[in-house]
Amino acid sequence: MRRWSGARCDGTLLRMPERVPAVWSPRYGCDIGAHVFPTAKFEATYRALVASGDLDPGADLSPPPVTRALLQLAHEPAYLDDLEALRWTPRTQYSELPLTREIVDAFALGASGTAEAARLALAHGAAAHLGGGLHHAYAGHAEGFCYINDLAVGARAMLAERRVTRIAIVDLDVHQGNGTAHIFRDEPAVFTLSVHQENNYPSPKAASDLDVGLNDGTGDDDYLSALVPALERVWAFAPELVLYQAGADPYREDQLGGLALTFAGLEARDHAVIDGCARRGIAVATTLGGGYARRFEDTVRIHATTSRMALAAARRKVEE
Repeated sequence: MRRWSGARCDGTLLRMPERVPAVWSPRYGCDIGAHVFPTAKFEATYRALVASGDLDPGADLSPPPVTRALLQLAHEPAYLDDLEALRWTPRTQYSELPLTREIVDAFALGASGTAEAARLALAHGAAAHLGGGLHHAYAGHAEGFCYINDLAVGARAMLAERRVTRIAIVDLDVHQGNGTAHIFRDEPAVFTLSVHQENNYPSPKAASDLDVGLNDGTGDDDYLSALVPALERVWAFAPELVLYQAGADPYREDQLGGLALTFAGLEARDHAVIDGCARRGIAVATTLGGGYARRFEDTVRIHATTSRMALAAARRKVEE
């Protein structure tokens, strides 16, 4: 996973390792108490990738320190004030999570992580964020286990840093990405796609640029048949970067989902997005999103497969 670059003053090559195209922090595994959202999955996914040899255990995957200026790219100052002060208000009370310093800081750091994964994807062709995908947070309030919308922060950061001019957010969580859709409702530089279970949270839904609501019990074949034409709309938008919310919760054994995808179906979904980007020269950064399988190991397996695929795409880019 390393590439060497640079030169000495005499013209000979200097061996300097480039950053591995992955982002993770042990701080993501914050304590939210007894809850269906397993924050331990972040570290478990990291350890699965180390065990498989896809990541070097000595690699520094840390996101940069988060700043207020970064978060304000996508969030309103009054809402950030509430989060900083840990105030239980109408802006914070719909998170369905405790409101603690550890949790808020972890979610804020995750936003920096998605922004960093986007930078790495632009440098390597693909990158994996072993966190993020918190798509229910709005600019001015929390929703659905989400305090900070890292996808929105990451997209706005790439535009603000003038790294790209067109971004697509491909959201394949079982739940619609309502916060992301609302934040970018009037943003022509960002195309939002959400393929989700229609009869599920949230209700009502926000309007993405393209929403594909699936029937309860949709399985692999019907899911992929709906995904392919939706992705054609993404390719027609011609983004320079895709932020991929690869939720594990369309899995048939998910506690909060009602779709019926198998491991093979989820892997085919990931191939459609990640390989589709690679064939078109579009950088892609993956985020984990939701995942609440009855067996914790199943959620980790799905997330690790997505992340492994992104890392493989980055390796192929280096070899070209």
